[in-house]
Amino acid sequence: MSYVLDILSWLLIIIGSYFSIVGAIGVLRFPDFFTRLHAAGLTDTLGAWSILCGLMLQCDSFLTIIKLILVLIFIFFTSPTGTHALARAGLASNLKPWKKQ
Repeated sequence: MSYVLDILSWLLIIIGSYFSIVGAIGVLRFPDFFTRLHAAGLTDTLGAWSILCGLMLQCDSFLTIIKLILVLIFIFFTSPTGTHALARAGLASNLKPWKKQ
């Protein structure tokens, strides 16, 4: 059973790392503020959740698992809220979304 948990946890960590790297590439490659914000907001949450879930499967201490769950809850609320606030600030400062010409 230990091998199954190790494989599952490493799979989650690799998936989370993949999404974080793809999000970073998206932030560098996309043309405007809103598409970059979209790439950062979605992949940040999914990547962090996957990595933290993989770390929870590696932990032996119940207290450490509780702390990781608290971090997950914090990310669940703050990442979309921050992304939304940045998008609203971009719209308030008259940034126009990119359109293919």
